[in-house]
Amino acid sequence: MSGIVRVLVVDDSAFVRKVFKQMLSRSPFVEVVGTARDGHEALELVAELQPDVVTVDINMPSMDGVAFVREQMLRRPVPILVITIASGATAEVLAALDAGAVDFIQKPTALATDRLLEISAELVEKVKEAAQTSPVRGLRAATVRPAAAPRVRLARLATDIVVIGTSTGGPQALRLVIGQLPADFPVPVAMVLHMPVGYTAMYASKLDELAPLEVLEAQGEEEVRAGRAFLAPAGQHLSFTRDAAGVVRTRLGLYPLDTPHRPAVDVLFQSAAEVYGNRVLGVVMTGMGSDGREGAAWIKAKGGRVVTEAEDSCVVYGMPRSVVEAGLSDEAVPLERIGGRIMELL
Repeated sequence: MSGIVRVLVVDDSAFVRKVFKQMLSRSPFVEVVGTARDGHEALELVAELQPDVVTVDINMPSMDGVAFVREQMLRRPVPILVITIASGATAEVLAALDAGAVDFIQKPTALATDRLLEISAELVEKVKEAAQTSPVRGLRAATVRPAAAPRVRLARLATDIVVIGTSTGGPQALRLVIGQLPADFPVPVAMVLHMPVGYTAMYASKLDELAPLEVLEAQGEEEVRAGRAFLAPAGQHLSFTRDAAGVVRTRLGLYPLDTPHRPAVDVLFQSAAEVYGNRVLGVVMTGMGSDGREGAAWIKAKGGRVVTEAEDSCVVYGMPRSVVEAGLSDEAVPLERIGGRIMELL
């Protein structure tokens, strides 16, 4: 791919197509090579124009965004950025991410030009980020069925908690890894996935439906125990406290305020290290940026272990790379083997 990101814009609204094209064309690093009215036309234009990134509205007649993502990923995986109205379509967005879309952006419900222009900077930035992803590798990894993980003897456990951090490509990655862990998994799990407010509760519910473990969005004050996997709610950091009786409970909060993300992987990992000491296993998977690097340093400083997702299976090798380059990763493991490796390392 050249330095210019070639984009196909797909939306059933001619007005939105026009405004999105104007917004993207203002960047010297983006070129809109075509527009489409629905999923069927988009499939034809992707084959013809070979864009680097596709933006697609989630709600369209004839073939909607979810159906387009599913079909396009079967034909030729390409980075797809899903566009949704801010006030709805949570289930559809999660379905699109599950099908292989790399990220999504919310547009205002009022389609006035000035309101759409409010998301201009975010749209350009996410398009550029999407161009750096590898949806082929991420999608293939998510369809591999792992071998059965070894059973663990409780008397030999060296780990009291598993903490996982991920971002772009994370919905598919977490689905695979958590699905590999048995219902009687002997330690609790806590997870941070970068998502906007309004999406983590439904994602946790969907994950709970397919995973043997009990998966729930953390509410605060829950007992952290084996067989439970807690997902940090969007907009709040997840950490832990240990009460006078020795029971560890979840804690939610807005602080620190200066993190690039809330929830932050760094906050979760640091808290786990402070509460559990050297009995923490941290896992950093696909994602943009470096969230998790400082947290991994806390885990290592306390004597815990850190596993990173191998580059070849990452949708975005950003977060794992930052941990590896800082010398904090004990080993890199392909996505399809992470669940089994977690079991081995307990």
